[in-house]
Amino acid sequence: MVPTIGNADDNFFGVSKSVLFNPANEVYPKHEVRAVWLTTIGGIDWPHTYSRSTVSKQKQQQELCSILDSLKLAGVNTILMQTRIRATTIYPSGLEPWDGCLSGKPGMSPGYDALKFAIDECHRRGMEFHAWIVTIPVGKWNSYGCRKLRERHPGILTKIGDEGYMNPEKKGTAVYLAKICREIATGYDVDGIHLDYIRYPETWKIKIPLSSARANITNIVSAISKAVKKERPWIKISCSPIGKYDDLSRYKSNGWNARTRVAQDAQQWLKDGLMDALFPMMYFKGNNFYPFAVNWKENSYGKILSIGLGIYFMSPKEKNWDVEEIKRQINVCRGYGLGHAFFRSKFFTDNLKGIYDYSCNECNALPALIPPMTWVCSTRPKSPAKLDVYRNVAGDYIEWDEGVDMSDGNYLTYNVYASVNGKTDITNPANLIATRLMDRHIAISSTKHPCMLTYAVTAMDRYGNESEPITEVMAISGNTVTDDHCNISSETKPFLPFCKTAIENDGKCMVIPQKENNLDAEYLTVETLQGTIIAIRSFNGGTSADISQIPDGIYVIRSLGKKGISHRLGFLAIKR
Repeated sequence: MVPTIGNADDNFFGVSKSVLFNPANEVYPKHEVRAVWLTTIGGIDWPHTYSRSTVSKQKQQQELCSILDSLKLAGVNTILMQTRIRATTIYPSGLEPWDGCLSGKPGMSPGYDALKFAIDECHRRGMEFHAWIVTIPVGKWNSYGCRKLRERHPGILTKIGDEGYMNPEKKGTAVYLAKICREIATGYDVDGIHLDYIRYPETWKIKIPLSSARANITNIVSAISKAVKKERPWIKISCSPIGKYDDLSRYKSNGWNARTRVAQDAQQWLKDGLMDALFPMMYFKGNNFYPFAVNWKENSYGKILSIGLGIYFMSPKEKNWDVEEIKRQINVCRGYGLGHAFFRSKFFTDNLKGIYDYSCNECNALPALIPPMTWVCSTRPKSPAKLDVYRNVAGDYIEWDEGVDMSDGNYLTYNVYASVNGKTDITNPANLIATRLMDRHIAISSTKHPCMLTYAVTAMDRYGNESEPITEVMAISGNTVTDDHCNISSETKPFLPFCKTAIENDGKCMVIPQKENNLDAEYLTVETLQGTIIAIRSFNGGTSADISQIPDGIYVIRSLGKKGISHRLGFLAIKR
């Protein structure tokens, strides 16, 4: 997918001009985790329809795409999506059955791999995908997933009331959960494994020393971390601990904390390198929030911390919090270098008390990169090898070369920067216009405000290490495509060849490029920037070709030879 950023009337590269050119925009961090928990259990966030046919499958998929579009627009860069639910999954697992949220029936396939689909759609939008794994709870004792797990591994399950749990005091629990996480890490291009409920249940009467109980949970975390990191060392291991780590010297946790109540030693996991990130569930206010948030930061050991915000408490059906409480929490967290994670997706995209608008227009109006995992790898990748900018009436088309071949899944993504002051400072988040691009090109819509632009592109590896920027290229914005009409100055004369690559058209017909004598081609193809052919025209004898039925946009015109050999001839920008 090639994103087209910005609206010619209202925005500049998709960012409000007042934000982009505001000298006070240093309050926006360049690196920050902005996450959302996307729940699949019972379809409470997604899906809201069952996949039982081709039509219903497409409807279910489109629903997810719409959610992800909304989250992307609001500046979210990390999706924590519930993947293992209650001993059931949203992918074809070799260990556990399908959850019923997709097809409506536990154990029944929805007709597609929802996990792969979700990962691909997140990556197309430049967002990280973390597989959210519910670890210890396995649902009602007689639920489908729990029954199947009891049939295969009866010795690692415990019943409390009518609920089933994996027993953290059995060695087999760590082995089994590590297998689940390894299956996902090796089979899917996830950016993270996010462990939920990695603790003793609050209903469990711990009868062993607390140090032993903590060791039991830590052994599970260690087994998962080793299994995943052995295969994909760049995958982030994280969890969502209880929001208060432990009692503080001045502020008590009132009996509900991670370390001494449920044996969840999350800060030690960061220190020992068993985890790369934490998303503490800090669904509190006042002195139950701020001192404990600072405590997480003070004991983060240089790792990633993103504070979980209980936005659902703004609901009148819950505690009816004012949105100003959440805004305050975000701003304070940002001041301490902490990211934020919204629980949960539907409350966010439903714009509960304006929280979505606030994210779009204020606190997350500029994009942000995920902090690099320098504690795992700090080697920066090489810069892209080449940068070309093609200018036409509809805007700019930028493409670059990879420059280096990455292997074993540690592929490169790309960040694009632009500025109006002649040199692009990649440390300034206001210049960041596109993040984690999978493709080596991007189309940027034109603007009504012609100005000198400077572009820069960096490569980024799976650890988040960013290269030096490629050689910057300046261009001007305007509705010009030829020598006769390009309104350029002597300073921009070197960039005139970029203007010449545009193929002239009036919205109804395009001028057919002149064929070179040695070019063996009978046809012209009109392709999207993603490479999909949408029209074929003759390349023999004519001077023009009909494009009246082709929608407005930017396209690539290629020759097509008898043996399938293709050459790019130019770019067609249709703007009626």
